[in-house]
Amino acid sequence: MNRPAPRSATVMYAISATCAAIGALLWVRGQTSAPPRFYADYLAADSYTPSAWRVWSPAVPEERLGLYLLGAGLVLAAAARLFSVRRD
Repeated sequence: MNRPAPRSATVMYAISATCAAIGALLWVRGQTSAPPRFYADYLAADSYTPSAWRVWSPAVPEERLGLYLLGAGLVLAAAARLFSVRRD
């Protein structure tokens, strides 16, 4: 008989999904923030305004922080899975 997952496992799944989503967004942001390119006399960055807002310390780039959060999300999901299986 399948019992519903404990409330704590559901909370851990939600936290892991949030970590993974934020990590993926930070990783993509870090990958796409390339320097502007010149095309003949037209500066392609005329409409491009890079964000000066830092998410993290300058010592840790955003793409690395994103990968850390993705890893944390996976670890939390695995821990939630083990926790819910162990409780059954």
